[in-house]
Amino acid sequence: MSVVSIPIVNKNYPMGCEDGQEARLIELGKMVDARAREILDKIGPLPESSLLATLCIVLADEIHNKPTPSVTDADLKEILARIKEIKNKIN
Repeated sequence: MSVVSIPIVNKNYPMGCEDGQEARLIELGKMVDARAREILDKIGPLPESSLLATLCIVLADEIHNKPTPSVTDADLKEILARIKEIKNKIN
């Protein structure tokens, strides 16, 4: 397990991750930092706990409102054909 320091609004947060996932965690941290800064730019300074709660609500709202990808019958037929192809290679 690795530990990565993630800066969010000028404060570093040590976070654990699986070996090899450090770069991904750093990228996610940059995204969170950017959103936190956007919130602060819009509503002004907040105590750390209020910023955290606001950030969580904003991110949860974005996830909740993200459109779900649609899968067509053609997509499902293609997936089924690929599964059958893999099955035939295994047998």
